[in-house]
Amino acid sequence: MIKDGKISKIGKNISAGNATVIDGTGKHLTAGIIDEHSHIATVAVNEAGQNSSAEVTLEDVIDPDNIQIYRSLSGGVTTVQVLHGSANPIGGRSALIKLKWGETANGLLYKGNDKFIKFALGENVKQSNWGSAQTIRFPQTRMGVEDVYLDYFQRAKEYDELKKSGKPYRKDLEMETLAEILNKERFITCHSYVQSEINMLMKVAEKFNFTVNTFTHILEGYKVADKMKEHGAGGSTFSDWWAYKYEVNDAIPYNAAIMHNIGVNVAINSDDAEMNRRLNQEAAKTIKYGGISEEDAWNFVTINPAKLLHIDTKVGSIKIGKDADVVLWSDSPLSVYSKAEKTIIEGVVYFDIDKDLELRKDVQKERNKLINLMLNEKNSGGDVQSPKRRTQMQFHCDTVLDY
Repeated sequence: MIKDGKISKIGKNISAGNATVIDGTGKHLTAGIIDEHSHIATVAVNEAGQNSSAEVTLEDVIDPDNIQIYRSLSGGVTTVQVLHGSANPIGGRSALIKLKWGETANGLLYKGNDKFIKFALGENVKQSNWGSAQTIRFPQTRMGVEDVYLDYFQRAKEYDELKKSGKPYRKDLEMETLAEILNKERFITCHSYVQSEINMLMKVAEKFNFTVNTFTHILEGYKVADKMKEHGAGGSTFSDWWAYKYEVNDAIPYNAAIMHNIGVNVAINSDDAEMNRRLNQEAAKTIKYGGISEEDAWNFVTINPAKLLHIDTKVGSIKIGKDADVVLWSDSPLSVYSKAEKTIIEGVVYFDIDKDLELRKDVQKERNKLINLMLNEKNSGGDVQSPKRRTQMQFHCDTVLDY
């Protein structure tokens, strides 16, 4: 039973006055899917002009009209973390949103939750693949990336000590944000690939007495899973993406299973608008590659990312008192044949497969009507112009343009 946006009761023979009854006979009900690493619903993704952009936030550039919100709902996704890209070692602050299609930008944002920031390692931050023009900005090597962190966190430590001393200080948004990390008030999601850099950032974090919350992508996580567990870091990874650039050469599809078996909290993320709406199938791949149980595989896209984002008391499982973010599937959600029939957020149906089919018919009728109006205008000698196509950009970690 869902009441006032929360899961009110769980059991058989529940009755409640004027409640709307949905027949789920033969179907599967799950918690909504949570994507720890996404770039949908934004109008910009990388502030790439310097090696730290901790002063910017994705919360300021959320696009509530982005069609990927609706398409994600059709795949059973209810929550995403919208991350800054990986153009610089210290990226911008992230935005955590619920996919309430039709809401305002502010209406999508989680309220009162812990805050996160994107860090990055590897080829992108040293600009390996950006062309010969990108050879000016520091860092240009992996050892330079480490120095960026050491320098900025030392400055942030000194800034925070001065601020707490009560003496006059000049407010600096970058230092404020990094001081939040030192004070365990903001948490890092770090784009990462190779084991040497993963080890490096954990050592930097331990030097300044904080923990890297999540290594995302983490395709060599299987090599350092024991060290990640000891450090306390989680891993949010792809199921089977690899070989799309040099530093991904050692990626294997057993990565998630190996990290999970060592004891790391593991999630499967998308980083891609198209993959985002089939994360149920991405989770299922871990059953094939590593022998993960069905329950644990499903946890990779529900309660595990909820834990990584510190929202597991609100979402991620079906439990009395949690937000009513649930999905009704036509079949087992781990099946390639299963479809999300209804996606519900806080008790409101934001996607209904039957209504979607009706809307498609309405759109086609309107399209035909507009075409006929244009043809009539042309045939009657009116002024005409060639049609122009307008498409929304699909952002990835390394996109350095905006709208």
